[in-house]
Amino acid sequence: MAEESITVVPVAREGEAIPIAVGLHVAGKRPVVSIQNAGLYEAGDALRGLAIGIGLPLVMFIGYRGHNRKGDTPDSAAVFLEPYLHMWRVEYFVVEGDEDLDRIPLAFDRATKTNMPVAVAIGTEYAPEDIE
Repeated sequence: MAEESITVVPVAREGEAIPIAVGLHVAGKRPVVSIQNAGLYEAGDALRGLAIGIGLPLVMFIGYRGHNRKGDTPDSAAVFLEPYLHMWRVEYFVVEGDEDLDRIPLAFDRATKTNMPVAVAIGTEYAPEDIE
């Protein structure tokens, strides 16, 4: 919130995030959506009908709630995320630690080159130690 070069636009429901991003894109901005995996499921129709439908070069940072790199998760929000992205044919990258941060510029590059949404799933095990 303190970064002056970024304007945060809060939404009341996750399903509003993609339509707002579309409006910002039409207005000449470069929006990014930050959403939890369960919220993305609510936004599915907007993902399909708007972001994919119009070819929106959108990067979505998705909190991978319930993610466990060892594969042992009882949380269906995590279990369904990657199959959900595959279903919509949304390319994605998973960030689990600092060594994966190079995937973020790749996501922006892919979104620009394909004019399609691209996801960056942030594993819940990833929390940099130096964040205050």
